[in-house]
Amino acid sequence: MSLFRLTRAPETEPLIRGDGLYLRPAVSADFPAWAQLRAESRAFLKPWEPTWPDDDLTRAAFRRRLRRQVEDMTRDESFTFLIFDTATDALLGGLTIGGIRRGVAQTATLGYWMGGRYAGRGRMTRAVAAATRYGFSTLRLHRIEAACLPENVASMTLLERNGFQREGFARAFLKIDGAWRDHVLYALLEHEAPRGV
Repeated sequence: MSLFRLTRAPETEPLIRGDGLYLRPAVSADFPAWAQLRAESRAFLKPWEPTWPDDDLTRAAFRRRLRRQVEDMTRDESFTFLIFDTATDALLGGLTIGGIRRGVAQTATLGYWMGGRYAGRGRMTRAVAAATRYGFSTLRLHRIEAACLPENVASMTLLERNGFQREGFARAFLKIDGAWRDHVLYALLEHEAPRGV
């Protein structure tokens, strides 16, 4: 059984269905759409993300991402998904339930990005709702955490719409766009998750 788990392809991983969208792990055939969406959204994403490596949008870097994705899922450490529109199968963005801590914590950290042309239409709110349901039901998490820059009002609103509670403020928490930045900390507990969002 463990040998099968180590060698299975990401295509066999679960599909998460949401309102008008679905999430699944990336596969090699996703590279052209992923690279195009990330490239055209670079200026939109730059203020909110770590500095991109010089080779970030290359096929070789994408292959490394896929290998890491399979390794992380196999070790139950992180689950990374691309987000697609149900009607058109267009790639919209990505989402990760990562940094999974088991034992007495049963906690993970949520991260997400949306292509610039798809932002501001409620799609990421619905993707986060689907992902948190998956995190609590399938991954059996007790708590899902998220952090965002204090000026990222859209992200804070998205989290709050999904029931996340503001829990604190972390100084110089993550290195974003080349600088250590303060973050607002949020969390959602399993029993607090909105039903049918």
